[in-house]
Amino acid sequence: MASLAYSIGTCFGRPNFQFSNRHQKISASATSAHPPLVFQNDNNVTTMTTQLKRREAIGLAFGFGLLNALSQPQPTSAAEAVPCELTVAPSGLAFCDKFVGNGPEAVKGQLIKAHYVGRLENGKIFDSSYNRGKPLSFRVGVGEVIKGWDVGILGGDGVPPMLAGGKRTLKIPPELGYGARGAGCRGGSCIIPPDSVLLFDVEFIGKA
Repeated sequence: MASLAYSIGTCFGRPNFQFSNRHQKISASATSAHPPLVFQNDNNVTTMTTQLKRREAIGLAFGFGLLNALSQPQPTSAAEAVPCELTVAPSGLAFCDKFVGNGPEAVKGQLIKAHYVGRLENGKIFDSSYNRGKPLSFRVGVGEVIKGWDVGILGGDGVPPMLAGGKRTLKIPPELGYGARGAGCRGGSCIIPPDSVLLFDVEFIGKA
């Protein structure tokens, strides 16, 4: 969909998130759902913590229990059904529209909803909103998600904006994703290894 803040554990609940003005320090109380692995702050630095809180911004609590869920067959969605030829923008972000929507494009700072499936280059799924049964809501263009998502949905630098109802594949280079730090790292193992190229099938539902 995220720096990232994680609450690593085996039991989760609905997190509640809150950010400071400048550094967006996050704290959460994770209890049942598995929030998305697309969140970051303006410094793109992963922060380990045990409590995350939220009001208007999104965050994430990611546990190893999610690995078992993601190992199960994933629901097939229209956003991930058909491969298409990627166009590479000057930033290195690549995109391909599987379906161009007919609704309005997103506006910077707008709260929007999107479904997605995230994969590593080897095809391994690391996160899916379809698997959770609920789209991701976030404010686009203000650093609540990784930069590849903001640009991939809002457009810019050779990438056209998505229209509501549209479905797009994004291939995100490390510098627009989680960079050299990776994500979900613990005990020498990472859900997203350092310097990973990420593939997202994104379905832009529209304004939240």
